[in-house]
Amino acid sequence: MIPNNSMLSVDVEKRLGEFTIAVKFEAAGGATALFGPSGAGKSSLVGMIGGLLAPDRGRIALDDTVLFDSAARVNVPAHRRRIGTVFQEGRLFPHMTVARNLDYGRWMSGLPADPAGCERIVELLDIGALLTRRPGRLSGGERQRVAIGRALLMKPRLLLLDEPLASLDRARKLEILPYLARLRDEAKVPMIYVSHQAGEIQRLCSQVVRIEDGRVAASGGLELLDEAQV
Repeated sequence: MIPNNSMLSVDVEKRLGEFTIAVKFEAAGGATALFGPSGAGKSSLVGMIGGLLAPDRGRIALDDTVLFDSAARVNVPAHRRRIGTVFQEGRLFPHMTVARNLDYGRWMSGLPADPAGCERIVELLDIGALLTRRPGRLSGGERQRVAIGRALLMKPRLLLLDEPLASLDRARKLEILPYLARLRDEAKVPMIYVSHQAGEIQRLCSQVVRIEDGRVAASGGLELLDEAQV
């Protein structure tokens, strides 16, 4: 894992039917929120950063690594970007135990086994008691903690969290928020956190990029949450 002072630079355009995304922003380490109403284009933007959706034009760079550049015809495949993505549903493999789900991210990234690193992440997320279970026997909060662990075992340069609490009830949200704060403070992996819930962002993020109708409406600190009408 890398220090959380990394710089993500995004300047992209993408047409999706009648909807157009045209977004430009920079995020410097720590936890940065993509904040805005449903349908604003936040998840599509995450797909472009992670390599799951190709912009029509523009450039995405993480530190000195160009991930996408339409002019230079650069488009690094998702599995080579070293970006971990956690979706709101977790997306665990139901036929695998938690231990095998965790190891899948490392295996897909072509990384050697790292028992000490795995043990650290298991402890960080408090999922040691879950390792022999399958996803169907986990609560929603437990599934999300496992999904986060799988992403971290890829040793990502950046972690994308696409509304990871949206499918959870209030009790499960309160359960998992402290673990996300521990990632921010202890794992030191830069995070892009997608949400339209101001309370979550206030707990986790120091930078806010407000997205409205596929555009950056504002970029700055947490004061933008008070100004937003969402």
